[in-house]
Amino acid sequence: MTPATLDDAQLYRVTDAIRLLPLSRTVIYEQIRNGRLRSVKQGRARLITANGIRAYIALLEREAEEAA
Repeated sequence: MTPATLDDAQLYRVTDAIRLLPLSRTVIYEQIRNGRLRSVKQGRARLITANGIRAYIALLEREAEEAA
């Protein structure tokens, strides 16, 4: 299996996002609940958009810069 990249898809299941982000399943759902990681519902599935992942990474970078 090759490592996942953000260019492969536009929507990711939480299990796919775990491979892209160094976060546990619990933390990913916590970030979604807190509005820090954008997601959409498709039926019963919770999907995270590629743009949501990019925005989350940008948010983390901004927070790191502000803390420095």
